[in-house]
Amino acid sequence: MRVIVFFDLPTISLEDKREYRNFRKFLLKKGFAMMQESVYSKLALNTTVANGVVSSVKEHKPKDGLVQMLVITEKQYSKMEYIIGKKGSTIIDSDQRTVIL
Repeated sequence: MRVIVFFDLPTISLEDKREYRNFRKFLLKKGFAMMQESVYSKLALNTTVANGVVSSVKEHKPKDGLVQMLVITEKQYSKMEYIIGKKGSTIIDSDQRTVIL
């Protein structure tokens, strides 16, 4: 399962910017990966874990702005279409990190 968080937070005042940074840092610390600006996703093993992630995000929500979450299956996530651009990945799937002893 995937938990996807969409957010649009105000960044007018210094306090707004601080809340934006803190929320973004929270998502990264919890293992979310940025899909695009203000859209983050996290892999969850099952529905129970996904519900825990959702409740954790609800506990750390900023006081202003818009935060939305969507829980989908891996099969649904794999059907995502890229209209323009390419799939970005930070996962290295080569033997560059192989250590030979």
